[in-house]
Amino acid sequence: MTRTRKASSLISVFTVTAMALLPWQSASAEPDPRHGIAMHGAPQYTEGFPHFDYVNPEAPKGGILRMAVVANGFDTFNPFVIRGVAAAGINAYLYDTLMEPSADEPFSAYGLIAESIETPEDRSYVTFHLRDEARFHDGESITAEDVKFSFDALTTKGHPFYRNYYADVTEVIVEDEQTIRFEFGETNNRELPLILGQLPVLPSHYWENREFGDNGLTPPVGSGPYRISDFEAGRSITFKRVKDYWARNIGVRKGRYNFDEIRYDYYKDDTVALESFRAGNFDFRVESSAKNWATAYTGNQFDSGKAKTEAIEHGRPAGMQAFAMNTRRQVFSDPRVREALAYAFDFEWANKNLFFGQYTRTSSYFENSELASSGLPEGRELEILEPYRDQLPEDVFNEDYQPPSTAGKSGLRDNLRTALTLLRDAGYEVRDGTMVKRETGDPLAFEILIFQKTFERVVLPFKNNLERLGIDVSVRLVDTNQYIQRLREFDYDMTVQGIGQSDSPGNEQREYWHSSNVDVKGSRNYMGVNSPVVDELVNLVIQAPTREELVYRTRALDRVLLHGHYVIPNWYLPKDRIAYWSFLQRPETVPKNGVDINNWWVKSTDQ
Repeated sequence: MTRTRKASSLISVFTVTAMALLPWQSASAEPDPRHGIAMHGAPQYTEGFPHFDYVNPEAPKGGILRMAVVANGFDTFNPFVIRGVAAAGINAYLYDTLMEPSADEPFSAYGLIAESIETPEDRSYVTFHLRDEARFHDGESITAEDVKFSFDALTTKGHPFYRNYYADVTEVIVEDEQTIRFEFGETNNRELPLILGQLPVLPSHYWENREFGDNGLTPPVGSGPYRISDFEAGRSITFKRVKDYWARNIGVRKGRYNFDEIRYDYYKDDTVALESFRAGNFDFRVESSAKNWATAYTGNQFDSGKAKTEAIEHGRPAGMQAFAMNTRRQVFSDPRVREALAYAFDFEWANKNLFFGQYTRTSSYFENSELASSGLPEGRELEILEPYRDQLPEDVFNEDYQPPSTAGKSGLRDNLRTALTLLRDAGYEVRDGTMVKRETGDPLAFEILIFQKTFERVVLPFKNNLERLGIDVSVRLVDTNQYIQRLREFDYDMTVQGIGQSDSPGNEQREYWHSSNVDVKGSRNYMGVNSPVVDELVNLVIQAPTREELVYRTRALDRVLLHGHYVIPNWYLPKDRIAYWSFLQRPETVPKNGVDINNWWVKSTDQ
């Protein structure tokens, strides 16, 4: 999992797990309180560390950061429920969590609201001891009752994600005002102590006379480094730094959250947003378009150094961006059809003609990491897959998955021939130029749903190639809010989807692939994956006892998903492409997870 943090996306997620006991401790010994935990082994930072290595602890506070959001507005300040579209920044700035992850380790976290954590060797429970000084913005202390309220609200009234994420928690016990214990029952879910550290803590007294799902645009009470100071419904939101923020001197916060104000302005069109950045109307931009990166960042402001661009390498998993097929729809129920469609996507042409050769083809759900499968399964990975041999396609064991390539003299032509063969095997044939089901005469037709107009230049050539096969494809461009609602309802045939991953996958994999989420509206099982083998592999990933075993189990899961042909992989870039105005300054060290604007600051006038 996840904040890719794991998930990026619509709900940000990051994973953390309990630190192993020292060699002299027995399994039955009562665990000692620890300042931090790691998924496997010991955390990198020792108790009492002053700050993370990748921040500037002397960064000055002050100034305003102006950001842009390309979306069709917002209608709620509650990001924890499935209803509505939440304003940008709420999760990042308004609410603190029990623990805080580091950005330069595979999966470790350190106390924030929780001063310390206790968990036994078998990780059958976890106890958090809260800091006495932890406060909400209204001055009320953060207590164990607030933590319990938050867990209960999120898992019963919140987004379905939370029910899946914390599904193995069997009991929540408030031991005293500052101590809370989570029991896990019979489970090998070693990640649970860590992902509970990600729990955002909400004020129970604020919600006492309010309905949790109906917050709307009433600014809520939080505990984080910023509070909402101003907003214009659907158009902008401004966060103001809490100058007496209770955690400002704790190691996980030192040198971070340096801007006095952070403002988000909403734009309905990315082209307009880009021109607004060039005009100096906002300050920092992450560029997602290869064409823009190659052509748009020119002019006097860039020549003079007033505005800057950087492509900064990162080491985080790239995950999977792809054309995702909704297998709940009959048209995509046959894996041979799904595989055939992949042969019509010409990545090599798109990379050369649209992307200025900037991208690399994605070939794994865990791309750009050691978790990605490759070659044929062997050794421990083969041992994991062997019990499922009779339930899996032979290709899982006999073929190295690679997305179809058009490299070579007659690449696309040969690929379309392969697609025709697969479609014939699946019971289709061409009649009067139309691909139809042999038995019924029903045409092979579907819609591609997108919300970014710039993606039309990628989708339309793909559509044209499919039409050469006699497949009727329509492209539907909708606004962001409609797109989100249709995703939540699984109301699409094919869409472009990004599935982010972290360096330590775990409980969030249920949300992506487990059959229990096929019909759960709002889940991230976008493709409708419904496989007993995938379910078991997801459970194995969650229960991995060591880092080495986690890698093997994740590779096995990756391989089975790839040979299920649920997606047509797109591309990735192991760099953050950023543009910013020169009054912003960043730390010299960039962590493995890449650029984080919350570690930046405004240059002082004497610099």
